[in-house]
Order: sequence, then C-alpha cells, then structure tokens
Amino acid sequence: MTRLALAPLLMLALAGCGAVPQSQRQSQAPASAPRPVAVSEESRMCLAGLGQTGSRFSPLPDRYFGGGCSAVGAVQLSAVQGDEALFGISNIGPVKCDTAQVFSGWARYGVDRAARQMLGSPLARIETMGSYSCRNVAGTSRLSAHSQAAAIDVSAFVLEDGRRIGVKEAWVGGSAAERAFLRTVHGSACKRFGTVLGPEYNAAHRDHFHLEQGGGGYCR
Repeated sequence: MTRLALAPLLMLALAGCGAVPQSQRQSQAPASAPRPVAVSEESRMCLAGLGQTGSRFSPLPDRYFGGGCSAVGAVQLSAVQGDEALFGISNIGPVKCDTAQVFSGWARYGVDRAARQMLGSPLARIETMGSYSCRNVAGTSRLSAHSQAAAIDVSAFVLEDGRRIGVKEAWVGGSAAERAFLRTVHGSACKRFGTVLGPEYNAAHRDHFHLEQGGGGYCR
C-alpha cells in the first residue's frame, strides 16, 4: 500500500484516539480551586490560640508592600469575646496574629471587665483608628510598628448602654468615673503590650492609645 493510501487511515486512527485541538482542550479544562492561605507552623499555633479566645477573625495571605512594609502572619479581626458576649472592633485592618491575641485578652479582661465594674455597663464595641499603615514613627526615619501590622490605635469604647468613652474627649474632660476607666484600661494595656502611648505622651496621641506588640516595655 502506498504512503498516499495510508494517510487517510492514519487520520481516522487519530480521530479514534480522541485527538482534540489545543484550543478546545483548554476551553474544556476545569477552573482551578482557590488556594488556601499558606501558614507556617508558628502561625498555625497562633491562630489556634487566637481561636481559643473566642475571637472572630479570618487569616490573611502574607503581603509585602515595598519599602520594608508588610503584613505577614496577619488576620482580620471582626469581633472579640467578652465575659458574656461578643463585641465589635471598628475600622481595624490587617493585624499580626500575636498582636491580635494580646489585644483580645486585653479587650476582655482589661476593658470589658473594667467597664462593668467602673461604669456599670458591659462593652459593646471598641473603636480604632486602624492597624496596618506603611509609615515612619513621627519625626524619625524609623518605620513604625504599624508598617508591620504589629500595632493598633484605639480611639474610643462604646458601652451597651449607649455611652461612648472617647480618649480625646474623656481623658481630661470626662466624668470622674470615665477618666478613671481610661486610666485603668491604659494601665492594663501596659501590662500586656510592649509599647503603649497615650495622651500624656505627646500631642500626636491625644486622641488614642497606641498599642504595640514589640518594644521594650515603654508605657506613657
């Protein structure tokens, strides 16, 4: 049999084996499933510990923003467990898991309980001015802990009875009970975080508490 006679038979054989044009095979390929957030063993342990606090959160993928700024091993907090109920966290962005874990303990034992004992109402929400921000420490060329998502700025505490205890308004101008409450939760933060800055540190902190996981035990 000649080569010309074999050609049609070869084409039929390929068709019988299911040969499909490349473009058609690509269109029939199933869509890939989204990849899970990859975490290290250390991060897994931290996430487990944060989960045990009763906090509500979502792990976030590691991100590097350039200029030395990053959010690695971070979570998105949505609520923290108090003694009796969950309470919200407003305006917070990515925060490192270990910072979130310390924050959750402080919020429950240092803030919610103080609110009940000193102001007669449980906590409903903690208002923040954010967590991650790629910026330097004011007046320096050194990156802030915010640039690593390792700090949270807290501006106010909202109680279930509707009262809002703002750092800016109540540190000096609040009632005696409100002023005492703010100083109590500030002191409680100093026992848990590495660096805590408030209205008595400088004018830049007159309206919030800066809570930082790192640092050398500096409390002002």
